[in-house]
Amino acid sequence: MNLIDRTFSRLKEQGKTVFIPFVTVGDPDPDTSLDILQQLELAGADLVELGVPYSDPLADGPVIQRSSMRALRHRITIADCIGTARRARERGIRLPFVLFTYYNPVLQFGLERTFRLMRESDMSGIIIPDLPVEESGEARELAAAHGIHLIPLVAPTSNERIRKITERASGFVYCVSSLGVTGMRSEFDAGVERFLASVRQSTSLPIAIGFGISSHEQVERFSKICDGVVVGSAIVRKIEEAGPLLTSPDRREEGLALVREYVRQLKG
Repeated sequence: MNLIDRTFSRLKEQGKTVFIPFVTVGDPDPDTSLDILQQLELAGADLVELGVPYSDPLADGPVIQRSSMRALRHRITIADCIGTARRARERGIRLPFVLFTYYNPVLQFGLERTFRLMRESDMSGIIIPDLPVEESGEARELAAAHGIHLIPLVAPTSNERIRKITERASGFVYCVSSLGVTGMRSEFDAGVERFLASVRQSTSLPIAIGFGISSHEQVERFSKICDGVVVGSAIVRKIEEAGPLLTSPDRREEGLALVREYVRQLKG
């Protein structure tokens, strides 16, 4: 069974919600990204999204855009991001990994090559936010052939397309909490619960919510109505704030501890 399926099933039996941090691979540098993954596991993360840095991230707000720019200074590629998962396994990290990437890097690297390398690196899923469900057939078939879940995003504006999207979903359904790009929010649309209920009615897969969740209170709120909660920009911002420590040989451990304790507090 795919690690994503096992994780959602195990935590559901325990009455718990899957906590899913997002990080940009290569921020602030490749080796520190690997160390951060270890800290996420120690902090209680259940699954991690590995973001591929991209020069034109259409769905990402300024915090993740800046992290992509920092990572791209190290010439991080999609192959490097997948390789980070392999290096994490070699270090003993057991978390399921989901690759978060735009379609162009996958297309340039090659679809079959991407999924084969993901399988060899023990990755469990992939999210491609700019790949419409109507055009995802080839990617979906290749992903399935390699045992990888192609996880769709569903937005509040999806309306009549929700069932079409969820019918072809695999692993879990990623529900976008708000319109617009990623980023921290203090409030959410009043209709978010109604939106989540409509997605829940359309699929038997677990549903997770992301985009804008940035506090323990928000994690706790959505944990009551979702199977998984994704936190991205808030964690990426903490990594940015800890950057001077993380890149200092003498204070590196202090920076890693800051990130670990912040994620632990978010999960609660």
